[in-house]
Order: sequence, then structure tokens, then C-alpha cells
Amino acid sequence: MLKNWKYWGYFAVKAMAAAGLVWALLQGLNVWMPEPGIVAGQYRLNRFAQHLPWTAAFLGVWLVAAGLIYVAIWDQKQRCRVCLRRLRMPVGSGSWDRAALFSPPETQRICPYGHGTLATPEAHVAAAQRETWTVHEDIWKELKELEGREP
Repeated sequence: MLKNWKYWGYFAVKAMAAAGLVWALLQGLNVWMPEPGIVAGQYRLNRFAQHLPWTAAFLGVWLVAAGLIYVAIWDQKQRCRVCLRRLRMPVGSGSWDRAALFSPPETQRICPYGHGTLATPEAHVAAAQRETWTVHEDIWKELKELEGREP
């Protein structure tokens, strides 16, 4: 069974909404600019690359679709894997002086309800570093334990 079904289900709904919007734009484009019916000999020419206004409008719709996909993925990365709330409180850690091996700089964001933290690497080195999601069982208990320790 899929562990984060709520997280991936929300992404699927966003992707379907984006696909529906792009489909509606394409249908509107077909209504707004019907096929001109250009015939050359026995062949009916396709309007893509033959009819400049339609081609430009189609490429505009394609750019809107690419932008919607980018925004959906970017928004999904910034959400909690459990409750789908936006992650908050960005905290920078690491050092740019020792970015290659010892302490690469990263930004950590936390779920407002304490479900987990997302560490995003800031330095892009040759080895691809991925974002890491750390689950917290009870973050308030962890904070109370840290509060009692001496620095």
C-alpha cells in the first residue's frame, strides 16, 4: 500500500486540474481559430507550421502547460508529506567555506504541526544531492529533551 497516498493524491488532483485547463485552452483555440482547410493537390495540409497565427497560439498554450507543470511540482515540494500544509520557518545551516565535503549549506523547513522537516541543499556540486524529508514522531518531545541539555 502506498504510504503517502494523501500527498500523491493531492499531486494527481493538481496535475489533472492543470491538464483539464490545458485541454480547455486547446478546445477554445480550435473554436477561436477553426481549421482553414488548406488543400494542396490531393493532400490536406496540417495547420501546424502552415498557419502562423494558429502555430503561435498553440506554442503559447504549450508554454502555459509547461508553466502549470512547473508550478504544480514546485508547490508539491514545499508541502508537508503528512498534512499537506505549506512548510514554514526556513533555517539555513552549513557553511559555504566547507561546501564540498564537510558541511554543505542547506535550508531546512518544518511542518507547522511538527510532522517533519525538509532539508534542501543550496550548493550544487558534482554529486547530485537530493532533498531529504525527515519524519518526526513527536517534535515537541524532542524539543523538550533538547531544552534540558546544556550547550
